[in-house]
Amino acid sequence: MSSKFHRTLTFAAAAVMLAGVVGTASAETTWQKNHPRRTQVNHRLHNQNRRIHQDVKHGTLTRSQAANLHKDDHQVRQEERDMASQNGSHITKPEQRVLNKQENGISSQIPPK
Repeated sequence: MSSKFHRTLTFAAAAVMLAGVVGTASAETTWQKNHPRRTQVNHRLHNQNRRIHQDVKHGTLTRSQAANLHKDDHQVRQEERDMASQNGSHITKPEQRVLNKQENGISSQIPPK
């Protein structure tokens, strides 16, 4: 195999891999653009999950408390999915308000920084 052929083959393989990564990234962006309410709700759930983990790490929450909060967050996430399944993968503004209100209740149980 010539060196030039090997470089060309390596470049082609890298281009194919990069195209796959770019395709995945734009699919996520498209989903977020088409589902802004779900994105907002899920972003809040993700942030709360991060806060819970940090508080366990710093000793301000016990593992038992964290497990209960995670269970509550899981229920909100499942409710969000159920709502979306009834409306073509979207949630309505009133549904978003209900989910955010539930998340506010969970958030208030997480110690402030």
